[in-house]
Amino acid sequence: MRPLLPVLFAVTLAAPAGAMPPPLPSVANRSMVELQADITNGRASAESLVSAYIVRGKSIDPQLRSIIALNPNALSQANAADLARRKGAAAGPLFGMAILIKDNIETLDPMATTAGSLALAENVTGRDAPVVARLRAAGVVVLGKANLSEWANIRSNGSLSGWSAVGGQARNPYDPARSTCGSSAGSGAAVAAGLAAAAVGTETDGSITCPAAINGLVGLKPTVGLVSRSFIVPISDSQDTAGPMTRTVRDAADMLTVMAGSDPKDPATAEADARKGDYAAGLRRDALKGVRVGVMRYAAGFHRETDVVFEQALAALKAQGAILVDVPDFPNRREIGANELVVLLTELKVGMNAYLASTDPTKVKVRSLADVIAFNTANADREMSLFGQELFEMAEKTTGLADPAYLKARDDARRMAGREGIDALLAKHDVAVLVGPTLGPSWLIDPVLKDRYVGGGAGNAAAVAGYPHLTVPMGQVGGLPVGLSFVGPKWSEARLLAYGFAYEQATQMRRPPALSVN
Repeated sequence: MRPLLPVLFAVTLAAPAGAMPPPLPSVANRSMVELQADITNGRASAESLVSAYIVRGKSIDPQLRSIIALNPNALSQANAADLARRKGAAAGPLFGMAILIKDNIETLDPMATTAGSLALAENVTGRDAPVVARLRAAGVVVLGKANLSEWANIRSNGSLSGWSAVGGQARNPYDPARSTCGSSAGSGAAVAAGLAAAAVGTETDGSITCPAAINGLVGLKPTVGLVSRSFIVPISDSQDTAGPMTRTVRDAADMLTVMAGSDPKDPATAEADARKGDYAAGLRRDALKGVRVGVMRYAAGFHRETDVVFEQALAALKAQGAILVDVPDFPNRREIGANELVVLLTELKVGMNAYLASTDPTKVKVRSLADVIAFNTANADREMSLFGQELFEMAEKTTGLADPAYLKARDDARRMAGREGIDALLAKHDVAVLVGPTLGPSWLIDPVLKDRYVGGGAGNAAAVAGYPHLTVPMGQVGGLPVGLSFVGPKWSEARLLAYGFAYEQATQMRRPPALSVN
């Protein structure tokens, strides 16, 4: 069930009969800024970049399983971009860039949107999610769909990050025996391994920032409501958002500039047009000078080696002129987590039922969460050999958005995480941003003991409050990447990206994985 389209993998560049095709450009560790320069200088084209990613994927992805499907229209889209460039119609930093879309986000290309589940194996919708439409209008080439933790990691507490019945087990390019985290597992692994220029991930709580951090990438979870969620397989209306996963902060800023915007089908985005901006325009190397930075001590101390790298990151922030202020604790963390679960399960059932009702019944036979549960039970040998679906079953028992227990949990969670949490800490300590280790290094993939996260307290409150969270490469522990988190109030993406850029430029901590093909 893993259609990696070997015909596309065999593509070579066009050349006259009897002539050798021109060499493919290098894409292994190139940012989109660098790739655009290659095109401008005649060293590459959109078509040659797509071909290079396909050839590279043929060599590397069989061990990583980061890509569920390649887009059979990718080369024609790249050719169209090259033609537009020759006619002088190309504009913008994303034009001609080949990116992956997490496979819970719809595209109009002839690829199913499966969320990793066999129940959606034929879900070819022929429609772009608005976030994809925005990227496509900016000249992006949709290279394919990235693997993910099935149903974005909401089916079971005992799930195995990066595994889906459709895509198999995604693996970390820094060590294929280790996890690439979830749920944007394939997006993180593929971009880190140089199989695409960038990727779009989604997050409910940690699903962009975790795989970005442990794959040595920049990952941004925007404010909920800055980016449309329409035609994305949902978990939570309160917490879901799409966001960029890239090699550099500049690339993430360029992507967010295009991705952000209001969508009449998603009421949460009503303010997005008024709030969005040119995020790359605000990037400055001296952005940290004189800035009071709150150090999330409550999110550290879980792993000695990670703490060492974190202290080095703090020293780098201080060297850039930041004023560090210790923040020892975050109030009500346990209560926030308990309320969050009630919210996620209740909104999952409502959102899932609405999404499935919007699909083509001739292609998608499951029409409700109850149908998905029954499908998994009937196909347990393929769907539930590694873990069950107890969270789905708990969600099915919820009674809807009018339930007083749900409403109280939602309001309490937002208040504790946002107004009485992040906002209160920023005000109390007179700081502009909170920083901490995103989490520890990757863990071994273990089908028996499942995921064994090390740390991870930096981003939970931002996820529950719907506030932005940026992670930037912080260094390595035993050759495995770890990330530095920047968390701020609602709509503070420009500020976080500026701080992250200043830190990135001063430290240059990203190291690409040592793959056999470079």
